[in-house]
Amino acid sequence: MTREQYILATQQNSLSRTENPQFYPVGIYGWRKRCLYFFVLLLLVTMIVNLAMTIWILKVMNFTVRLLLHFEQNFWFKFIQKESPSNAEKLPHSLSQHGDGMGNLRVTKKGIRLEGISEFLLPLYVKEINSRKDSPLVLQSDRNVTVNARNHMGQLTGQLTVGADAVEAQCKRFEVRTSEGGKVLFSADEDEIVIGANRLKVTGTEGAVFGHSVETPHIRAEPSQDLKLESPTRSLVMEAPRGVQINAAAGDLKATCRKELHLQSTEGEIFLNADTIRLGNLPVGSFPSSSPSSSAPRQTIYEICICPNGKLYLSPAGAGSTCQSSSNICLWS
Repeated sequence: MTREQYILATQQNSLSRTENPQFYPVGIYGWRKRCLYFFVLLLLVTMIVNLAMTIWILKVMNFTVRLLLHFEQNFWFKFIQKESPSNAEKLPHSLSQHGDGMGNLRVTKKGIRLEGISEFLLPLYVKEINSRKDSPLVLQSDRNVTVNARNHMGQLTGQLTVGADAVEAQCKRFEVRTSEGGKVLFSADEDEIVIGANRLKVTGTEGAVFGHSVETPHIRAEPSQDLKLESPTRSLVMEAPRGVQINAAAGDLKATCRKELHLQSTEGEIFLNADTIRLGNLPVGSFPSSSPSSSAPRQTIYEICICPNGKLYLSPAGAGSTCQSSSNICLWS
């Protein structure tokens, strides 16, 4: 082979190789590349929105930098305490020594402190609730406020409900005590109701109404006031095994009834002790005179007589008893 033939043959082989080259692309192309860019863009947008929401929440809730540092220190404290308890004892627990919070919420060594109006949408479990020393504690609800007390078994033992219509207390014993000394002013249970105040004052115009008996050692009216015991439709009964005493030290004692007044002593006597005893409106009996005269003196002295049925009447007094002569008045009764 000549030199010219060799050169011609080699040129033809090089031309044929350049006409049909084979490429092997490296990387992500086509729809895969577009999906990757889309996911990267979506992740970037999500991170930006998450960061913006976090900043907005911190700003709205008024988080302080100290609280965030305390939370971080508390996290590492618990982590070290779990991994190495011996090293955790050497680290100060700053969250329990300092206080800070978010907005009206403050975390202190004594607990959590809330300032202003607080609203809880879910149950709140606390051991004790205290207000500030210079302000009252207000519990407010649109419907009612209910305070429950339960035992270790979770059973309801006491309940206090403050509603729009009534205040209800459900417990075994309800007591009201004084702030000084703890004296019981009012107590109620299933057996009795005790009022321990020095004075019970009923200011209603109708007074006090009792459906059953009333037991008391002393009934007294206020100064310059009258004491009145009245039963408008039924009878008034006062009973005592050792006697009933009614005193009016500086006034009159008056007993008035519509029909009959009975003074009865089964084993004793009825003793009337007074300077003057007056029995008004007693009927006067009369007896026929043997020698009537218009010039006879006016009768001014009478004798008190009694009928077999207990009725009293007056009879003109004479030298002897005239009750038998004027006993015709007993027939009329």
